[in-house]
Amino acid sequence: MAATPLDNPIWHSLTGPHARFAMGQGRARHYLRDFAPFSAIAEPTPAAYADLALGLPDDTEARLFRPENEAVPAGWEAISARPLIQMTLAEEVVPQPLSGESRIIPLGPSDVPEMLALIEIAQPGPFCVRTIELGTYVGVRDAKTGRLLAMGGERLCLERHVEVSAIAVHPEARGQGLGASITAHLARSVLARNCLPFLHVFPDNPARALYVRLGFLERAQLWVLLRRPVRR
Repeated sequence: MAATPLDNPIWHSLTGPHARFAMGQGRARHYLRDFAPFSAIAEPTPAAYADLALGLPDDTEARLFRPENEAVPAGWEAISARPLIQMTLAEEVVPQPLSGESRIIPLGPSDVPEMLALIEIAQPGPFCVRTIELGTYVGVRDAKTGRLLAMGGERLCLERHVEVSAIAVHPEARGQGLGASITAHLARSVLARNCLPFLHVFPDNPARALYVRLGFLERAQLWVLLRRPVRR
């Protein structure tokens, strides 16, 4: 299968629509760490890793999405390597509106403290203090208390693809279909902009079955590689 931008999504996001959120040089880029904890290389070469080390903020690791579990280059150490399933919405599929979508509201910067608290409880993946600026974010609040019960939004952005991410539901609100409603809502929003939604999920995450029901198909297995330079 020929390589596509989806095989190296962080790189194509940071050198494309999200270039304004990037730092780095040459064959490596990093998200500004207030936005996301991800880094990218154009290819797994010594030159690219040299560029990666130069731009890596102190006391942080490079968190890469790579198409393979590539060898650790000289001068670097591996922290972890974990497989990741990349899913794309099946061709010509448009998720139908679900009953829970009537409760969905937009979220903005003033909601970030509550969003961070929900992320801490639900653990859907990385979310930073300015992640909300990467795309559209929405949520559902309790009708009586106003507490944030569920959320989701957009993270990586390529020329033709937008990542649906941070789908989080409070444990006390699970079983109401809120995660499915938010995912379907976000997918249709991406499609309305003539882009294609995609997402990432770890193989053991039960939400994988939910995404299949909504029309997402497994496209590829990537690897989340956490690496850092050996400091001497």
